Amino acid sequence: MTNVVSFKIPPELKKRMKEIDINWSGEIRKFIKTKIREYRKKALEEINAMLSNLSGAEKGTAEKYVREDRDSD
Repeated sequence: MTNVVSFKIPPELKKRMKEIDINWSGEIRKFIKTKIREYRKKALEEINAMLSNLSGAEKGTAEKYVREDRDSD
């Protein structure tokens, strides 16, 4: 099952999109997946940096919590 997401673009951009034979839905899905991965990686790095400043926090703690959270869905 999929959900519909819509957004507005300028008419000129829509015209240019129609001129190019590209699966725009697929390209936008790939872009969104990539951005989510980048965001999660950055957030994980920030969490690791914060945890490394805490005494007693072992390396990999943030990854463990993220994995546990992801697996609980």
